[in-house]
Amino acid sequence: MKAAIYSQKKDLDTFLYLSKFISELESRGVTSVLYDEMAEALQFSKIFETFNCKQDLLEKKVDLFFTFGGDGTIVNSLTFIEDLEIPVVGVNTGRLGFLASFTKEEAFRELDAILKGDIKTSRRSVIEVVSPGLEEGFFPYALNDVTVSRKETTSMITVDSYINDEFLNVFWGDGVIVSTPTGSTAYSLSCGGPIISPNNENFVITPIAPHNLNVRPLVVNDRVEIKFRVESRVPQYSLSLDSRLIHIETDKEIIIKKASFQLLLVQPNNLSFYETIRQKLLWGRDKRN
Repeated sequence: MKAAIYSQKKDLDTFLYLSKFISELESRGVTSVLYDEMAEALQFSKIFETFNCKQDLLEKKVDLFFTFGGDGTIVNSLTFIEDLEIPVVGVNTGRLGFLASFTKEEAFRELDAILKGDIKTSRRSVIEVVSPGLEEGFFPYALNDVTVSRKETTSMITVDSYINDEFLNVFWGDGVIVSTPTGSTAYSLSCGGPIISPNNENFVITPIAPHNLNVRPLVVNDRVEIKFRVESRVPQYSLSLDSRLIHIETDKEIIIKKASFQLLLVQPNNLSFYETIRQKLLWGRDKRN
């Protein structure tokens, strides 16, 4: 068995923890394949195999993908895994941790169950963007959300929106977010969007600071195609897929749809989505008491 090791952190604590974790994998006959930038920074590159793209994971026949960081690290793992359906195990060394659900201690405690596959796996839907305005080589998928927003202007943009070619609305404001259920607890939530449990098959369309206060977030089935046409006082608008940003000419429309593949997320057997949001969002707690 081979396991990919991915982290964006390069500090001493990460070095010490990964050294111990990799040793535990080796003691179980698992070969570690490290993200090349991380391996070089931590001086592991001469000791272990490395990867930096999907093709590397495919050629090295990686079976599991361990991430060490926060939710952003798991989101970035999609750019490597894409449609390979390699299960992702998120070890939370970051902050909030909606997705990176294993603590450092749990990762060691549950390691045997993870390697044997005796643990829960959640399938997370992925968004695909199609547009003639995308640059060649730009990764057109997102795990959390796709955002259309204004670029280099304090003026509103106008977003004409369509569902399966049926006119929906004209959004006037700072932009529009389309999120998956996974992304419903991210940017969309901050803009007033609803929380969607991850086993649902929906998109959430959330306006960003709409000029018309009657415009509210809308939940739609994720089998539809969403089309946006943008008008702005400047010739471009911003398009972001998770943390990746690109600028699109206003005469280029975009189509947002569900990707043909999903991300497999490994989680503790006792994990509950409802318990997670209750704890992370401090529901039912009063700081005054």
